[in-house]
Amino acid sequence: MISDIGRSLVLVLKSKYFYISLISVIAGIGLNFASQTYLHHYMSEGKTLPMLSDLILDNLPVIDLSLIYDLFSLVILIVFIIYIIQNKEYNRVPYFLLLWGIFYMVRGIFIVLTPFGNPPEFNGSDPLFNGFSKYELGVYPSGHVGNAFLLLLLVNDKVYKWILAFCLVVITVSLFLAHSHYSIDILSGLFFAYAIRAFGEKYLKIFELGIKSHLQ
Repeated sequence: MISDIGRSLVLVLKSKYFYISLISVIAGIGLNFASQTYLHHYMSEGKTLPMLSDLILDNLPVIDLSLIYDLFSLVILIVFIIYIIQNKEYNRVPYFLLLWGIFYMVRGIFIVLTPFGNPPEFNGSDPLFNGFSKYELGVYPSGHVGNAFLLLLLVNDKVYKWILAFCLVVITVSLFLAHSHYSIDILSGLFFAYAIRAFGEKYLKIFELGIKSHLQ
């Protein structure tokens, strides 16, 4: 079985589409860090980013659940990896990576197009994770929610869909209660993820390699 897994992975690693997808992920992560660094320098010059009123947040108490939404973001990624292994969907890895990279590239652009500050009562994430980033700036759309929903859309197994849906709900609720994102950030994360998945299904299916695992 291990040798079969190895053969499947070798076939993926030999594909140019895997490396194109990997570059998209690196570009997406890099663009997010660059955008947040730009916003940090912007504020370091004494400038400010506007804070917005929010119909939902204004009526919710502030509870620091940053550790929860960061932990569940890791959990949902681990569950997704287990899904790939259990269902032997190694041929879809380049497709998964490409959509993931596209989401973060789009996010990296949008957080600086019309930048606004963190919600007024947000005091930063738990230091254990610190929001996976050196600077916690750039809120639209929510990376936590968008990433979670994108992974949910990519699985085909009902059991895994329920698990990922539960994680998505926990992440969403904890983001609201921690006042870590505005309502528009959270909701736009869902729409951005859905739009990218729809785009991928129509134009990027070639990245789902025609490689079938020998582990059936």
